[in-house]
Amino acid sequence: MTINIKKCTLEDSSKLQEISYETFNETFKNQNTPENMNAYLERAFNLNQLEKELSNISSHFFFVYLHNEVAGYLKVNTNDAQSEEMGDESLEVERIYIRNKFQKHGLDKYLIQKAMEIAGKENKKKIWLGVWEKNENAIAFYKKMGFVQTGAHSFYMGDEEQTDFIMIKILD
Repeated sequence: MTINIKKCTLEDSSKLQEISYETFNETFKNQNTPENMNAYLERAFNLNQLEKELSNISSHFFFVYLHNEVAGYLKVNTNDAQSEEMGDESLEVERIYIRNKFQKHGLDKYLIQKAMEIAGKENKKKIWLGVWEKNENAIAFYKKMGFVQTGAHSFYMGDEEQTDFIMIKILD
């Protein structure tokens, strides 16, 4: 099994948009209204927004490849790019998505390990993320990877307020 992780650049914005739409739809479309899904996708993944995020020096995107095909991606944030104020010693995993046809290959573990590697290089003491309270598979995965729920925050899917659990992993 050939797995590679590559940092995304501005030139990857269209591919990032395509995989963002695909993976977000695969993950959440069955639990949300089409109107709320479309509103969120347009706000979060329009090309201008993605290019702004790709240009932020405190945000980093990575594609994970399986057999030379993009299988998913990771977005991490530090400093003021974090979606919540968690301090300078924290790294946020804001997005981690694997395309359905590439699931069950352990690629999510590689992406979490990449986040931990970045956190280590930047002397961060903890990694945190928000995960939808109804995404039981993701919650179970993060627990298995050593994350602990420490709180919650609101997440808006279109006009619907939802709850994300805040999960933290303290680094050695």
